[in-house]
Amino acid sequence: MEKLLARIEAADPVTDRVDILIALIDAVRPSRPGRAAQAVAAMDALAGALAVRPALRRAARTALMRLFVDHKQVSLYVVSGMLPQRDFFSEMIRRVTHRLLPDVVDTSYLKDLLSVIFHRKGDEIWVDALDDEVWIGFFRALLAEDGDGETIDAPPAATAIVPGSTLPFAVSEMLEALRMLSYHVSAIGLDPELVRVEPQLEELESPFLAQNAEVVEYLRAYREWWSHPENTLEGEAHLAVMLDQCNEVLQRVRRRATRRGTSLTLTLTLERLRQHIDRIHQLLGLLRELHESRAIVPLLPRAVALLKQMVRAERRRNRLSDYWSTNVGLLSQRMTESASKTGEHYITATRREYFGMLGSAALGGVVIAFMAALKIILASQGLAPLNEALCICLNYGLGFAFIHVLGGTVATKQPAMTANAIAASIEETRGKTRNLDKLADIAVRTLRSQFAAIVGNLMLSVSASILLSFAFLHFSGQHFVGKDKADILLASADPLSGAPFYAAVAGVCLFLSGLIAAYYDNLSAYNRIPERLAQLRWPRRILGQARMQRFTGYVENNLGALAGNFFFGFLLGGATAIGVLFGLPLDIRHIAFSAAHVGYAIAAYDFVLPLAAIAIAFAGVLLIGMVNLLVSFTLALYVAMRSRNITFAQGRTFSTLVLRRLFTRPLDFIFPPNDTDTPAPENNSDGGPPPAPSGSEQPPPP
Repeated sequence: MEKLLARIEAADPVTDRVDILIALIDAVRPSRPGRAAQAVAAMDALAGALAVRPALRRAARTALMRLFVDHKQVSLYVVSGMLPQRDFFSEMIRRVTHRLLPDVVDTSYLKDLLSVIFHRKGDEIWVDALDDEVWIGFFRALLAEDGDGETIDAPPAATAIVPGSTLPFAVSEMLEALRMLSYHVSAIGLDPELVRVEPQLEELESPFLAQNAEVVEYLRAYREWWSHPENTLEGEAHLAVMLDQCNEVLQRVRRRATRRGTSLTLTLTLERLRQHIDRIHQLLGLLRELHESRAIVPLLPRAVALLKQMVRAERRRNRLSDYWSTNVGLLSQRMTESASKTGEHYITATRREYFGMLGSAALGGVVIAFMAALKIILASQGLAPLNEALCICLNYGLGFAFIHVLGGTVATKQPAMTANAIAASIEETRGKTRNLDKLADIAVRTLRSQFAAIVGNLMLSVSASILLSFAFLHFSGQHFVGKDKADILLASADPLSGAPFYAAVAGVCLFLSGLIAAYYDNLSAYNRIPERLAQLRWPRRILGQARMQRFTGYVENNLGALAGNFFFGFLLGGATAIGVLFGLPLDIRHIAFSAAHVGYAIAAYDFVLPLAAIAIAFAGVLLIGMVNLLVSFTLALYVAMRSRNITFAQGRTFSTLVLRRLFTRPLDFIFPPNDTDTPAPENNSDGGPPPAPSGSEQPPPP
């Protein structure tokens, strides 16, 4: 480091300013991005050297100040870290091509120069890992003057930004960036997608337009104050009010979009709007500090936060994975919010809802027994592989959709929905410990509801499969499946036969079906499918007005669930078909189907199977169910929390609360207590009615 510092002292801070700053960053950069402790030690050593070597301090300070005098900064504030205006696929292609053939670096722009100074891969990691106080201490040492020098007019390089003199280039660029950001907010606020969700933006004065008038007035007042410091700077309070109104409209559009449907364009537009408003707040904070203190040092906390954001944005601006994950996260947020509302219907609270869930799961188990029988028949017909795969997919898909139409429940469909409801509850706690008890109650109710659904599915799928076997034996004189086929069915549930892995594949299919259901719910609302159906004349003439209204209402409330169930069947059948097509060991295991298969196998042996074989088979069924639930729930919870940017820091405390409930009140995890029979009504965040109880998770079919 000593040679490096000596070279900095000997350099010309005006002509070699970029080389000096590169050398300073090279001096503190750790050997690996994750070793932030090395950077802290190097930063402290460099700050100490700056404190005792005035020549070094003057050279580095002058080089830093010259950056803000000689380089254009507007694009750094307006573009860096913002989602682009291009559509999704155009930006994806741009990032791919620019990774192969990078942009030309124009060092006249501070935005490009930032990527030259922080030029190593992973620089954004250690820059962000360093505590703000470390960076502030470094900059304080760098800006310290030999005299008393805390005021903004003390450092020789900073005398150009003294209020009362000519507006300096750095402040002028900041004001210009604020003006451009305001124009962008006005333009984005008039986007047709926003107006579709919030028609009042056309009918009343839009806050997105009003804020621009306030920004223009604020910039005029700020320039006037700079020339005449004795004048009072006015207009910031009015601007803050308008920005708050913009945020209120933004949140209102987000809430309404969950009901009226969203699109990738609307999702990206809302995120870009939020980013622009946040950046305006950041620049206003810097200008406010400059106005109040007229010194550089008080600006450092806000400046350091902005520096970290800019370094990360510039280092990762061509990262394809970042752009993909950001957009998928934004879209999944809209989809999972729809799923969280559906998930509330799968969480029972009262005994009436609990028994309703048990009954609907029993109905689902009966239908699954018939579906398992039909699958066995289809597999024995010797069909061509493609035809057999298609028939099995239709058996699954139409069967699951039929269960939904009848009002039945498939236990494994619950986790993909309930995980989103739990993530929404975690978001509502805002990290407050006093709300963890309520969250623990939701977890207990969820586990209890899962237990009821599993019991209903298993008991009836096994019982119905045995009864079907007896009925077939009575009318045909032979068993529904032979002993050879029964051995295959029992082996498929063996825990040592690869069943857990195949159950995990089914868990992934369950997770995907939850996203598909939410996607079609959103698609129905966005494209106004029920309203468009209601406009058709010929079905209204055939069905009549009353039946047509019931039909469109059913489509509105159930299109996503029907699509999710139908495609879930194709995912299950398709996974096996892909394994056969490519010769991969790929198959699926589903708890309810495995239970039905065991029932058919037991009936084939006339109940004379060894007890150990029956125990192993049912142990395998329970293991399959556990993996089904765990995989689908974990994936859904991860996506839901990631899309909401939630980090549940109190997970250990929450787990302790749930375990305490398990040891003190274990029956609550199996059967609802008496005090939950009359729960208090819950308010909807949009002012709508509370969610329907789980026993009535969908209206009756038309």
